[in-house]
Amino acid sequence: MKKISIIVLVFLLYNVIVFYLGWNVYSFLHDVWNLDRLSGFSIIWGIFAYSILFGRISHSFDLFKVIGYYWVAFLQYGLLIFPLTNIVIWLVNDAVAYYVEWVVALVIICIFIIGIYRAYSPIRRYKTIEVANKEKCGQHIKIIVGSDFHFGPVMGRGQLEKFVQLSNQEEPDLVLLAGDIVDDVPYWYIKNNMKDTMKRLTATYGVYGILGNHEYYGKKIKETVFQMEQSNVLMLLDETIEIPGICMLTGREDITNKARKNLADLKSTTNLPWLVMDHTPADLETPALLGVDLQVSGHTHRGQMWPNQWITQKAFPLDYGYLKKDTLHAVTTSGFGFWGPPLRTNSRAELWVIEMKFV
Repeated sequence: MKKISIIVLVFLLYNVIVFYLGWNVYSFLHDVWNLDRLSGFSIIWGIFAYSILFGRISHSFDLFKVIGYYWVAFLQYGLLIFPLTNIVIWLVNDAVAYYVEWVVALVIICIFIIGIYRAYSPIRRYKTIEVANKEKCGQHIKIIVGSDFHFGPVMGRGQLEKFVQLSNQEEPDLVLLAGDIVDDVPYWYIKNNMKDTMKRLTATYGVYGILGNHEYYGKKIKETVFQMEQSNVLMLLDETIEIPGICMLTGREDITNKARKNLADLKSTTNLPWLVMDHTPADLETPALLGVDLQVSGHTHRGQMWPNQWITQKAFPLDYGYLKKDTLHAVTTSGFGFWGPPLRTNSRAELWVIEMKFV
């Protein structure tokens, strides 16, 4: 009974928000273009507001899922901007209010334009680190780190081609894909024949991947792993392998999997440098104590849309960037893709190029 009450309360609250945002948009359209079709607007607005639910019916309704993604972005920024706008309009006369409405509309349009550009225009970030060369394994290796691709209805093969091109230009020794490779399920990865594109990734010692929380949400683990293996991506599921004479590489199951192994159980007895892929950067203490040399993570998206970074900064010891803790070098990338809205107003689509020098 309590659960039903909560669901009803959330439903009512959501509809109040939908009405509030719709009232603001309709008022703008009425004032600027003399729109006087409230019933038609209400129907269209209701479709927008519930498009994500429609999109979950089946893949035949993927268009609604895409609309829903943009709706989520509008929902966030509408709730941030409209209350202040209403106060300003209440304080000024009608002539000034007209221009205030236009300014707000242009601000929202700019947010979407800039956010979409930053989401679909990836960049490379460079970092050089030094680790102890206990086994005399050469001078350095170059590592590409990509994460949170979320290949799905709005993150397609074109973006994967960008990643392949940017990565191959660096002529890396290792490519590490740190989780959330597909958006819950590999349906769109298969549909868009992305396997052939992924196969073009080149690295001296191979391409390796791990699972993220969204692969677990989709509950298609075996199919996802199979598709990655067919794409020449070796998936590491709570296991450690040796890149002969170079390093030990551990791929951890995501923290979503409550049965995942402890990191201590995955530690090797060799003195080779130890690299760890852990999708969620929830713990830096353990890898630092165990002597991990490099841990790479993703998951946070750096909040993706302002001001969500205030939440991720509180939730994770390293929600973005680079941190050195004792002998541990930790890197958390904001990701190459995005979840939900194809907007990045607080971060940029990126891959990391890490040069690990053995000293």
